Amino acid sequence: MEMNNYTLIIADSNHIDTIAQFQVDMAWETESYKLDLSTVKRGVKHIIDNQNLGRYVLVMDGDTCIASMLNLYEWSDWRCGNVLWIHSLYVIETYRRKGLFRMMYNHVKEEVDNADDLMGLRLYVEKDNKRAQDTYKAMGMTKEHYDMYEWLK
Repeated sequence: MEMNNYTLIIADSNHIDTIAQFQVDMAWETESYKLDLSTVKRGVKHIIDNQNLGRYVLVMDGDTCIASMLNLYEWSDWRCGNVLWIHSLYVIETYRRKGLFRMMYNHVKEEVDNADDLMGLRLYVEKDNKRAQDTYKAMGMTKEHYDMYEWLK
């Protein structure tokens, strides 16, 4: 899929370092949280090596990766199919507000629309990130009645 000069691709092992750095940058930018790059690289590689768990959708400007989005599969017994979760979304700052997320989102949404075993899209957003929330609402997503709880080691 192309938009202007941008191309959408599915990541492979050549993109591990870039995706991992995006995640480190995002964690620092959004939460002032310092991630360990080597751990993140192993995490990204795990998805690349296990595409049955998920995949990274990338936007390329020529040979340069400028945006990435992780899609993870969640089985829904209520729907007897998978819901795709949008995770780890990152766009290089100079490319923001140019429709790159919309490009990735529309591509994945079209996949869901055309697949019998995909039931929908979900994401979570940092509760104080109003700009992102406004973007998701503008895309037709709705804020649901669930709160997220977690326990992390």
